[in-house]
Amino acid sequence: MATFRGSVGGMEQDAVDRIVEQWSEVRPELDVSPMAAIGRVSRLSRLIDRRLADNFEDHGLENWMFDVLATLRRSGAPYQLSPGELVAHTMVTTGAMTNRIDRLQERGLVERSHSTTDRRSVVVQLTKTGLDLVDTVAESHYRFEEQLLAPLTANQQTNLVNYLRSLLLHLDDIPPGTRHRPAS
Repeated sequence: MATFRGSVGGMEQDAVDRIVEQWSEVRPELDVSPMAAIGRVSRLSRLIDRRLADNFEDHGLENWMFDVLATLRRSGAPYQLSPGELVAHTMVTTGAMTNRIDRLQERGLVERSHSTTDRRSVVVQLTKTGLDLVDTVAESHYRFEEQLLAPLTANQQTNLVNYLRSLLLHLDDIPPGTRHRPAS
């Protein structure tokens, strides 16, 4: 999406304002007001992902690598989970997780071993190198996230968190594949 900045009535406008305005002009019978929020959330997601990727790249990582390493780190000592638990916490397929674990293991950031409670089960554990890396990256990552939110006051950040939580809880309750059907 091209960058658009302007102002109307003293309020700065962004690219989403322009898109909403265009739709309102060509289809005035449609209520396009939800696009003002959804378009911004979508655009923010893409912009934030790109900027976070740049930060991870500075540490030789990709977004998904930090996701897996951070999931293991926040599980607490001994920083290990089964592949199934990693899948559940990161919301990727089993096949994708196997590939991710393989790639992280090749870099010496994780290791696979048999569970101490069930020799038939495998666990994935952070290595010392992986633990040191995720701790270093986490510090810069959260400072960077703080910078991304800097234009908002503490109260605005709290409100944003609460609004987004409400929306996520609502969407989590809608089964995948469910489509809204307009009333006839």
